[in-house]
Amino acid sequence: MVKIFKITGKILGKDEVMVFTKECRALKEEDALEYIYSDLGSKHHVKRTLIKIEEIKEITKDEVTDQVIQKIMEM
Repeated sequence: MVKIFKITGKILGKDEVMVFTKECRALKEEDALEYIYSDLGSKHHVKRTLIKIEEIKEITKDEVTDQVIQKIMEM
């Protein structure tokens, strides 16, 4: 069964620290982390060592704020 994870953390950049919160769908926590590392690394051109995860938790479909995930769940 596909779960929804909410991941918060920081990207340690050259000039300043960027804080992020992302939601993603995955089968398990490790898959969600892999998606976040891949997504943020490609968008912001940072290595995995510069992405620090502070919290990862499973959320219910009522707690989802990402509109794309909401639309997928409606299908």
